[in-house]
Amino acid sequence: ETLKKLRRKDDVHPEVSIVRDIRERELRLYTDPGRVCRPLFIVEDQQLALQKKHVRWLTEGTTDDGEDFKWQHLAKSGVIELLDAEEEETVMICMTREELEAARLHGRGISTKTVADFDPAARLKPSSENSAPHVWTHCEIHPSMILGICASIIPFPDHNQSPRNTY
Repeated sequence: ETLKKLRRKDDVHPEVSIVRDIRERELRLYTDPGRVCRPLFIVEDQQLALQKKHVRWLTEGTTDDGEDFKWQHLAKSGVIELLDAEEEETVMICMTREELEAARLHGRGISTKTVADFDPAARLKPSSENSAPHVWTHCEIHPSMILGICASIIPFPDHNQSPRNTY
């Protein structure tokens, strides 16, 4: 946890992967170049670390102090984190902000569904207290980012076999 906090503060390079293997009793630090890492929003206390000011700074290109603010500054300010495939196995990734909000309300004991919102033709997701994790650690930037940029530009991916899209 200490190393991950240091990476989020930019004391450790953002592309360094930190994997704790409990079964092997190992802590692995991957620093080799060329590893495929993907960005995810950081979730702390069931809240996104991304705030409206970060979005405003990105669109304007500068902070309120007049300093440059670009994509790299999101990782340096602890808003996004770059994770590789092995590190993704140890985190809980929420697909959307709405799902994160529903989990936060569920944790408080507030139901988000009403009878008036029920659509009989909609696909239903199983909603069991045991199936949903209690703590999310990261959130997807957009659901299409799961497979990465190369897979997201495949035309009509829903008409291909799934293995063809992933390879």
